[in-house]
Amino acid sequence: MVKDIAFFLAMELITLLNRCYHFKGFVYHHARFGPGHKSIEVTVRPRTGSAAQCSICRRPAPGYDRLPERRFEFIPFWGFFVFFLYQMRRVSCSQCGVVVEHVPWGDGKHQLTQAYSLVLARWARKLSWKETAQSFHTTWDKVRDAVESVVNWGLEHRTLDSIRSIGVDEIQYAKGHKYLTLVLFRSRPLSGAGRLVENLSSRMRGNEIAA
Repeated sequence: MVKDIAFFLAMELITLLNRCYHFKGFVYHHARFGPGHKSIEVTVRPRTGSAAQCSICRRPAPGYDRLPERRFEFIPFWGFFVFFLYQMRRVSCSQCGVVVEHVPWGDGKHQLTQAYSLVLARWARKLSWKETAQSFHTTWDKVRDAVESVVNWGLEHRTLDSIRSIGVDEIQYAKGHKYLTLVLFRSRPLSGAGRLVENLSSRMRGNEIAA
């Protein structure tokens, strides 16, 4: 009976993943419970005939070899931890040399999938990082990595074309006279912009800026 329930949960998870988190060139091959039945492990394989992509230039490249199997942590499902198990390929790119392939669910450097990073980062805006870690039964370090990953993605894809002016304020971040200068982007121009830039230049030499 227990085995039948486990098999049903695993198949339901694969069905949901294929509907909501499907990636071209990869298939969810098999799902099983991990040790102690506290996690679900989903084996991911390349689709037959699909070429791997270089992680630098994102162009298709012939395979070179395979690395040991890695675990990527996905969003928890029905109270179970979920891990993608995948043996990453190295490719021989004509431009970039021998590099690890690009995988669409992660960047290859972090254990968390992009989807799970986004979930943790969103909750970290509502709760403290410690409370977020406790709510998802994970660690403070993983919440920090998730926030850092999402912020870096936003910085890489931001556009500044609509910015006409900036607003500047100071916030206290610790006891005593310890402040950060906060720079806010605005789409409407501010009055006295010349004086603002002049004062800002004189006051912020050697200070840290939070943008």
